[in-house]
Amino acid sequence: MADKLAKTDEEWRTQLSPEQYHVTRNAGTEPAFTGKYWKTKDPGTYTCVCCGQPLFSSETKFDSGTGWPSFSQPKDKNAVITETDQSHGMTRTEVRCARCDAHLGHVFPDGPAPAGLRFCMNSASLDLKPEEKK
Repeated sequence: MADKLAKTDEEWRTQLSPEQYHVTRNAGTEPAFTGKYWKTKDPGTYTCVCCGQPLFSSETKFDSGTGWPSFSQPKDKNAVITETDQSHGMTRTEVRCARCDAHLGHVFPDGPAPAGLRFCMNSASLDLKPEEKK
């Protein structure tokens, strides 16, 4: 993992679209079935829209039926951190970028084997870097 990245609120607002800012810096959520990656099947690496850190491989992406991009595991376990989220009257496990602390989404224990995890991410927090042609 790269060194921690910190920017001012104004720097984030300049870099990100309003939706990206809302999701990543204010722990917002895009509506289901509206994000640009929820049904994408293109090969590549999903990186953090804020800092570019590699987060998820398209090889671990699956259709969860939830309307958000879902992955069975991060590309590197140190790329993300989790925190308890008790907002909206429920307890969930929030997923954040370990490098820049961007809110990415939540992880749930109802994913495919072997880990049984579903990393349910917001498209607005991700940037797909296409796999290079060989």
